[in-house]
Order: sequence, then structure tokens, then C-alpha cells
Amino acid sequence: MAEVLSQSEIDALLNNVKSGREDRKDSTKDREVVPFDFRLPNRISKNQLRTIRNIHENFAENFSSFLVSKLQQIVNIGITSVDQIYYSEYVLSVSNPACLFTFDIRNTDIKGILELSPDLAFTLVDRLLGGNGEGTKSSPVVTPIEQKVLNVVVEKIMQDLRKAWHIIGEFDFGVDRFEPDIDFAQITSQSESVLLISFELMVGEKSFLMNLCFATFAFDTILAKLSSQKLSQIRPTKYQGTTAREIITGNLIKSNIQLAVEFGKSKITIDELKNLQKGDIIKLDQKIGDENRIIYGDKILFYGRSGVSNKNKAVKITRRALQNERLD
Repeated sequence: MAEVLSQSEIDALLNNVKSGREDRKDSTKDREVVPFDFRLPNRISKNQLRTIRNIHENFAENFSSFLVSKLQQIVNIGITSVDQIYYSEYVLSVSNPACLFTFDIRNTDIKGILELSPDLAFTLVDRLLGGNGEGTKSSPVVTPIEQKVLNVVVEKIMQDLRKAWHIIGEFDFGVDRFEPDIDFAQITSQSESVLLISFELMVGEKSFLMNLCFATFAFDTILAKLSSQKLSQIRPTKYQGTTAREIITGNLIKSNIQLAVEFGKSKITIDELKNLQKGDIIKLDQKIGDENRIIYGDKILFYGRSGVSNKNKAVKITRRALQNERLD
């Protein structure tokens, strides 16, 4: 026979149910609602985005080493964000006029845009042409001559992207054309999603922005190759024991410097200089067997003797100069 509840037990049970409902209502208020846009499906998962970030961290390390050697200045490049957004949102964020280079991955349908901020583009041009990067320009438009100068940097970016993506597969990145207007750099429809990778470049004490925008509608072939087996192999270069000091030292070792060899000195008058002709002899203050000074700038580095090596004129270093020895 079923147990019969008393009135007090029924009241207590109803009170518990009522309080429980109130707790559930309060708990739902504390939950964070996450919006989901059904028009923008996430083609790329979080794990794949993390892998793509690691790939481009490797790219940033290689590209910063190139800029250090070219600009002769400390350059640090970091990734600020890796996002999936609408192409229309990206179009609205681009300045006008802009510095855009469209590119594609050969033998695939993947297209992309390399965006250099105008300030970064003009700084690179100024430094590559021998300036100090502090120059100003009245017009924000990138001229054809400046485009040719920037092509050196853009081609290097394509090469470094090819190296960074090598862990996934053999992808050939190639530049298509330069565009100053985002409306003419159409890589996908406005309603499609794109993968936007944003970089911050620190050149000296100045900060600049650079973006890589990939159309994701054809990314399925690449995403299929991002297997779990290969995910463990991808690590940023900076986690492999490479430091900024080693990068700078390696580039300094490969740098070319201009040396001069001094064979002697002589004093002549302006009248004698004007009347010099082919075959005339200028008498120096050194003998043939004396040591010659090997100079860099205003500093004497070594002493040596001139001669011939393999039918080429050469100087054999005989000793190192004193540490503070400079030209008179």
C-alpha cells in the first residue's frame, strides 16, 4: 500500500520545488550567451587556427631576419590576431589609397592579399634607398618606382611563406599584381569569410601593421593536410633555441664591409695635379717592402703587404693594428 503524506510534508515538498525553480531561474541569468552567426560558418577549427598561427610565427621570424639585414636596424615582428571575418568587414578596414599586393597559391584556387600599411611601405622604401626612414611624403599614393623597390620585400615575403608552409605541403606563393584600391583587389565575394592574419612590425621604436588575407572558400585542400600527425611537428622558430642575439650575429657575419688599403702618401701642388699625364709617377712616402695599412672608416684594422695571388692583386695580412689606432 502506498504511503500517505501528511499536509505538513506536502507543504515542505512544494516549498522545495518552488525554491529549486527559483535557483534554476537565477542560474540561467548568470550564464553567458554566446552569439552564433549561421551565415558565417567556421571553416577552420580552433586547433587549425592555432596551427596556422604557429606557421606564421615561423614566417615572422624568418622575415624579421631579412629586414634586419636589409634595413640595418632591429626589427621585431609579432602576430596580433588570427581571425575569420567577412570579406566585407575586411574591405571596410582598409585605408584608401592603400598598398596592396594580390597573390595566389599556384595550382590551387586560393587567393590572398598582402596589405602593407602606407607608413610601413614608405619607411621600407626610404630605408632601402639609403635614407633613415624619417622622411615625409606629401602624397600617400605609392608610385611605380616605389612599387619596384617594394617588390624586393614582397618577393621575399612570398619565399618565406613558401618555407613556412613547407611543413604542410609544397605550396608555391606567387605575386599577382599591385593595387592601391581595395575595390579592385577582389579575391572573393563580400558575403564570404576570409582568414585574416595581422602582424605588428617594430622597426626601431616605430610600430607598423601588416595583414595577410586569405579567401577561405578554397581552403579545404589545405585543411585536409592539417592532420594531427603534422600538428605536433609545427613549432615556432623562437621555441627552437634561436634568440634575437643569434639572428643579429648571423646577419652581421654575412654582412659586406668596405675595406681600403693605403699604399702610402704624397704631397703635390694644385699646379702639379693639373699637369699630370698618363705615365707620370707620383713618389710615395713608403718603400715597396713596407707594410700597408688596411683601413675601415677612420680606423686602422690590420697591416699587410701587397702582392699577387692566383693572378689577382691581393694584400697579405701580417699583423693586427693596436686597438685604438686611427688615421692621422
